[in-house]
Amino acid sequence: MTRSTRKRARSLRRRRFGTAQAFATTLVWLVAAALVLPSAAPASVDQGTRAGATLSARLTKLASLQLESAADREVARALSLPLDGAGSLLRSRDRVLVDVRFRRRAGSRVAALTAAGAKIVHVSRRYQTVTVWVAPKALHTVARLDGVASVTEQLAPMVAVSGDAATELATSVKACQGSTTSEGDVQLGALEARREFDIDGRGVKVSVLSDSFDRDAGAATRASQDVASGDLPGPGNPCKRRRPVEVLDDSAGGSDEGRAILQVIHDLAPGATLSFGTAFKGELAFADSIRALRAAGAAVIVDDIFYFDEPFFQDGPVGVAIGDVTAAGAAYFTAGGNDNIVIDGRDVASFEAPAFRPSGACPSGLPSYVADCMDFDAGEAVDTTYGIRVAPGRTVSVDLQWAQPWNGVTTDFDAYLLSSTNDVLAYSEYSNVTATQKPFEFLSWTNNSGDVQDVHLAVNSYTGPGGGDTGAPRLKLVLLRSGLAGVAPTEYTTSTNGDVVGPTIFGHFGSATAVTLAAVPFANSSIVEPYSSRGPTTHYYGPVTSVDPAPAIIPQTIDKPDLSATDCGVTTFFGLLDGTDWRFCGTSAAAPHAAAVAALQYDERPSASFAQIRAAQTDTAVSVGPFGPNAAGAGLLDALAAVRRITKVGG
Repeated sequence: MTRSTRKRARSLRRRRFGTAQAFATTLVWLVAAALVLPSAAPASVDQGTRAGATLSARLTKLASLQLESAADREVARALSLPLDGAGSLLRSRDRVLVDVRFRRRAGSRVAALTAAGAKIVHVSRRYQTVTVWVAPKALHTVARLDGVASVTEQLAPMVAVSGDAATELATSVKACQGSTTSEGDVQLGALEARREFDIDGRGVKVSVLSDSFDRDAGAATRASQDVASGDLPGPGNPCKRRRPVEVLDDSAGGSDEGRAILQVIHDLAPGATLSFGTAFKGELAFADSIRALRAAGAAVIVDDIFYFDEPFFQDGPVGVAIGDVTAAGAAYFTAGGNDNIVIDGRDVASFEAPAFRPSGACPSGLPSYVADCMDFDAGEAVDTTYGIRVAPGRTVSVDLQWAQPWNGVTTDFDAYLLSSTNDVLAYSEYSNVTATQKPFEFLSWTNNSGDVQDVHLAVNSYTGPGGGDTGAPRLKLVLLRSGLAGVAPTEYTTSTNGDVVGPTIFGHFGSATAVTLAAVPFANSSIVEPYSSRGPTTHYYGPVTSVDPAPAIIPQTIDKPDLSATDCGVTTFFGLLDGTDWRFCGTSAAAPHAAAVAALQYDERPSASFAQIRAAQTDTAVSVGPFGPNAAGAGLLDALAAVRRITKVGG
């Protein structure tokens, strides 16, 4: 099979969906475990047609009759995605969530999409993209519609929650509160702030964007039980907090992490009005939901979700939406991610080179069209792979991007994960120039053996038909889900000769207009969690505001994270059960603590601006042991000091 055929037809296709692991009754993630190929080259596919050219590689495979009778795990391997969870295909029953990008007039294509069998989820005229649920058998029909530029899969986003934190029990002070109260209430001084200023967040609306609210049938509690126990507001709340959570959209399945976030906010700001919306309906729907929450009266918005293709080197659609609502007066808080890896005291979960370094060669075992791989060695030696060690049962997910703007991509890179004997384990070959117009590749592989596996990553510059120019833009990869022990690079773990190792905050987590949180354990205020993602981030292009490429800008380094707050506090149902309590760990837990403190600040000073709220939090934060700003931001949030500071602002 030629590379041009592969680029156009791009992946095996797929059988009808059977029963897969589900996080709710309707939404299922299908993620790939491993791609073990019978020969050096990936399996052959039919010559690409117009549909094959517009369909992504994975969707072309998904629609393939060859996979009609394949098991879900086999399909997952073929797609180089995990079997379930973050990075999998978003599914609803027998449909998959995809973005259909049009060359123009996307809003007028709804009827044609519906007639082709698609179910409309979201229409973005700004980005000329319609997000739809569609059955695999209808993918080619959708791709052949007039004006379609590309059809690409939506990968299940990642929530910034971790289950690997150490847990210690702590005693929390209770007044009229629920059956559980996050220890962050005491650690951050929110309890003291409420008592000293007689505030509780009343009159302040705080909105949450996460996976789901009350959809997980296997959760230890349901929302109604949380209300009855005082852990959420609503009729029957024993503390007389009777206004229920306003659920705007709970249509996507999940683990009800959104409800856990709301519990944290209710613990610290029990008088605040709460609302929830899902962020699991695609990246562009997520962006517009942010705007909708602000339009519905949210003074404070918090999320803990990121999509894998959110750009490293500019603000994407979600970052643009955050800029819109903060400009309109809303306070915005977000998790920083849990992707850090520490080796010998160094943060090593990312690798960034100032330019793609062509080697003119590639490892053996790859197809003939893979001929010019990245030289990872910045010195005189040539090394065409990047080594990674994966423990048994662990998954490595690689997010590869390069410094070109969305809709202005002129270079096509591809990624291949190889075994120690150069067998292809997983690969990613989006048609970046002719189809997606995103500088993004993603692959995932799970070590299903009983032994540690040393694998290595190759990045090829494809210059065949449709591959674009032979430019050498800045290039970066991040090892995602690396907060889970057992995945680590085995080489290039030190910044040298212009290569940068370590920073893992990206996408809207790196937006200058959001307050990004790092995680500090509830029982130890002198450390940052080792998995808490590190900054900074650097933008080389303006924001993605339309279908036109943003211009290059003077490189803007954005210090991230902004602040640290509590994680691993107790909830009624969510997180890791430590034998007695459910512990909510990760930067997902830190972000709502800061959002709740903002509600207390607004309660005390309703006329305060977001800039004043933000400055009061960061200026009064307390240093976190020896950890610097790339790990802890300004330091650990001090709610009492932040409220005291806000009383002194004008207005």
